[in-house]
Amino acid sequence: MTLRALFAGLALVFALGTTAQADSCDGLTVRLIRGTGVALAGRSGATVVFRAADADRMSLDCDTPRRLAFRSNLREPPRGFFVLIGLAARTLAGAPADSVETLAQRLHQDSLLTGAPQLGRVGGAVVRCDPGDRPDGFGVGSLCRLAADRPRRGLSRAASPG
Repeated sequence: MTLRALFAGLALVFALGTTAQADSCDGLTVRLIRGTGVALAGRSGATVVFRAADADRMSLDCDTPRRLAFRSNLREPPRGFFVLIGLAARTLAGAPADSVETLAQRLHQDSLLTGAPQLGRVGGAVVRCDPGDRPDGFGVGSLCRLAADRPRRGLSRAASPG
């Protein structure tokens, strides 16, 4: 009986370890739904896809480091697209939503002007916006990515240029 209890306890520990990893992605998914108003569209492995009124696609990559991708089929997405990025940054990285929204808008505009990806940091969040146009000329759009900033030696988490 003692051996059976020991095996049951070990099985529980292993199950909790696996569950904790799954719960951390599930927990973030729930927090994103609550913090942004998006709806769960599906999940495949470490990728979670959401339905959002202000983005044609929003997805979460739960692998480390966790990243969010926002795609709009419009070259000039509405303000709500950037508001969504700000709200997600607050949920993912604890960053100020307004500051991230403003940064994402600026990076997006700069990417359109230069035709090159633009990167910036603010309040614990890293944002990268690409022009989103396909090189073959078929299709336009906007693409921004968001991740929590990892502190680097000698650099603060204050806003930095793109």
